[in-house]
Amino acid sequence: MQYCTKTRSAQSDTEPTEQKPSLREGLGRTRSAMIAQPRRNPSRRRRTGRRRKSRKRSSNNNPSATSVAPTPAEEPQQESSALLIPAHITVRDLAEMMGKSPIELIKALMNAGMMANINQVLDHDTAEIVAEDMGYEIAQPEEIKIEEVAEEPSEVAMSVHKREYSEEEQKYLRERPPVVTILGHVDHGKTSLLDVIRQTNVQAGEAGGITQAIGAYQIRANSKQITFVDTPGHEAFTAMRARGAAVTDIAVLVVAADDGVQPQTREAIDHARAAQVPIIVALNKMDLATANPDHVMQQLSELDLVPEDWGGETICVPVSARTKMGIDTLLDMILLVAELAELKANPRRNAEGVVLEGNLDRTRGPMATLLVQDGILKEGDALVVGTTHGKIRAMFNHQGKRIKKATPSAPAVVMGLRDVPDASDRFEVAISERAAREEAEKRVLAAQEGASGPTEALTLEGIFAQAQAGSVQSLNLVLKADVQGSIEPIKNSLDKLEIGGLRAKFVHEGVGKISESDITLAVASKAVVVGFNVAVDPSAQRLAETEHVDVRTYDIIYRLIEDVQAALSGMLEPEYEDVVKGRALVRQIFRVRRQGAIAGSQVQEGTALRNAKARVLRGDEVVFDGAVASLKRFTEDVREVRTGMECGIGIEGFEDYEEGDIIEFYNREVVKR
Repeated sequence: MQYCTKTRSAQSDTEPTEQKPSLREGLGRTRSAMIAQPRRNPSRRRRTGRRRKSRKRSSNNNPSATSVAPTPAEEPQQESSALLIPAHITVRDLAEMMGKSPIELIKALMNAGMMANINQVLDHDTAEIVAEDMGYEIAQPEEIKIEEVAEEPSEVAMSVHKREYSEEEQKYLRERPPVVTILGHVDHGKTSLLDVIRQTNVQAGEAGGITQAIGAYQIRANSKQITFVDTPGHEAFTAMRARGAAVTDIAVLVVAADDGVQPQTREAIDHARAAQVPIIVALNKMDLATANPDHVMQQLSELDLVPEDWGGETICVPVSARTKMGIDTLLDMILLVAELAELKANPRRNAEGVVLEGNLDRTRGPMATLLVQDGILKEGDALVVGTTHGKIRAMFNHQGKRIKKATPSAPAVVMGLRDVPDASDRFEVAISERAAREEAEKRVLAAQEGASGPTEALTLEGIFAQAQAGSVQSLNLVLKADVQGSIEPIKNSLDKLEIGGLRAKFVHEGVGKISESDITLAVASKAVVVGFNVAVDPSAQRLAETEHVDVRTYDIIYRLIEDVQAALSGMLEPEYEDVVKGRALVRQIFRVRRQGAIAGSQVQEGTALRNAKARVLRGDEVVFDGAVASLKRFTEDVREVRTGMECGIGIEGFEDYEEGDIIEFYNREVVKR
């Protein structure tokens, strides 16, 4: 039995080759220049006294601990072995692979001319040259196994998020419970269904019966455990993924049998697909007389979720949260999908995972709900959580009972951190509180250095260049329109566009103004947000500016289509507009030999600039427009004159000034449309 949604695309269709022109451009130096630098033998690296002291403490106090959550496979490579770098790797993972601190790697990248943060994804070429420059041997390109990229996503089930383990760790892997997220439209019974599964009354204690906070719960079914993550909605689900937290293994889409597919249902489907996790549909409220499952299945089929009963691959389970009908079948299907996914973890390594929720308790201090993804978390462990740290003084399960340890896929509430962490922060175990503090300080420094560098974003202007570099294979779009009737012609027109194998792909389309949810989805999917006859919510605009998301709005369909077509073909021209820098009032006209007429003026607002253009306004009429020839204060040439100051202004090709004229200084600048 297979489950729904499309096959997850592989890493990249660009394999590393001997010639690396894109790397030379990215790092600002040639490969030969870097390789020519003297290599250091990694087996002879000089260790400081602090490192020897840390290793000694590790062997005496905690035999399983080595450093901040590394594994034996993540020790510095021996002389006889070469680093096996995948097609794409984060700065953090590469540093762990080399046995280096992320801050050292970030400094090496900065020296190479590349600004990167700790979560930056490096391509194989960049990682290879930096690692070689730091004294490491690299496996040859033909030794690197890169997944083949499917030409078109198939209709079979995609694989859930899996961690990569070394050959040494493979023998320690054990089966772990699946992590499941409940998604769907409001009032379709998500929390009621989870309430029945947990056999607790969570919903009754919530304001208005709506989930207000992120929680995680474990239940046992058929002698196996399942972890449920209860979120306020698909926005939070995608927000965590947008911040790099791949938490969920399976998404359960709850659809009311009497209400059918609603706008938030469509959004939930798009968010689950963007997260590349399998979807199981739970047809809730089947006990009602108005239930119409066939109509719901028809709607799902139109969204490419064809039920198994109709010859498709989507698991659809009829359930009722009120009568508990179909609950056991739903749990069986979840376990079946998890079994096919072969979810495993290494319980012998130091624990690591993700923060689901953080809060400040009046009596117990900073608290954090953690989801253990690997290893075993124990009371007394020193933790590095995002940019904070601490030592676990007490740990509780989802029922509030105190526990001594938490296994993979288990949620745990811990106390003992110095500060409240953010949701989706990564956590890992350190060998000591001192090591945790030092690592947290390094992360703060790395975050500051990363914030000072440019943030890479996908824009319409840059889509062609990124496609040529092999970093993208499609232009992901989030489309919002004023009415449903506007969406179809836009989609039909853009679906036909394909230039050089590059085409538009719709991550989500909907009706209404552009919201924060659309921006969050665009961040997670590296998409451009396009709106037709709709406004942008102010909060969404602020979020888009913070996350560097390209938001375009149009009121003419063919202009939208032309821009996307031009972006795919690399012909999209930047748009300019005149930005006024200052205005000056002409008070007197002077005649200067060899210079002609000079306007003695006073700057009324802004700044008069020498390297700018100027237009002469007489009433409401523009009498001349040209470049500034001269700008003087008394007899001195100056570059600018500020508000309230007097100056002499000369404009190329114009001498017919009159007292009372306004000289407006402006520059032409590229602006977002």
